[in-house]
Amino acid sequence: MNMASTFIKPMHPEGRRFVAIFTAITVVLFLIWDPLGWLGVLLTVWCYYFFRDPERVTPQRPDLVISPADGIVSLIEPAVPPAELGMADTPLTRVSVFMNVFNCHVNRAPVGGTVAAIAYRPGKFLNASMDKASVDNERNSLRIRVADGRDVAVVQIAGLVARRIVCFVKPEATLATGERFGLIRFGSRLDVYLPEGVSPLVAIGQTMVAGETVIADLKG
Repeated sequence: MNMASTFIKPMHPEGRRFVAIFTAITVVLFLIWDPLGWLGVLLTVWCYYFFRDPERVTPQRPDLVISPADGIVSLIEPAVPPAELGMADTPLTRVSVFMNVFNCHVNRAPVGGTVAAIAYRPGKFLNASMDKASVDNERNSLRIRVADGRDVAVVQIAGLVARRIVCFVKPEATLATGERFGLIRFGSRLDVYLPEGVSPLVAIGQTMVAGETVIADLKG
């Protein structure tokens, strides 16, 4: 650890072209008027910050469910997982983590296991903090099968500003807990559906750190 690494985080490759675009616009703004150029500098720094990809230290104890995203727990309620995942239509406990435009948007696997299914569904771009965003908004869903055969679903949901969901993994891939699996650009939300009988260990309003904060214990 050093002072530089505390403030300067590595950037995810997904952000390179956006930073390049912001930089080019900033050069043009400086040619037009210096104050506009400095505004462009601030926006370019924000863009770099948005796509930051810091290292995280994931708890090593087996059977823990870890937050897939940075942000705030916005909802905890029973809900049926997305139908396109092919899971039972029994309501499960859903923990929603809302990310604003200042949160790190790299998403991490909540549990280790095999990706049993991936399903993308187009939709609306409502405010991701709203309950109905889970049903109406564009989303990408993963069903991860853990070692004991149970499934944990994690759903990337586009928001009011977010217009691009990125998923890095394919069906049948093996994920480790806390491993990067996707990214959503510019404000969004992730839902985690816990297996039947598993209770969350977090509360609404709690701040979450992707890859580090414990959401639940599968054997708790």
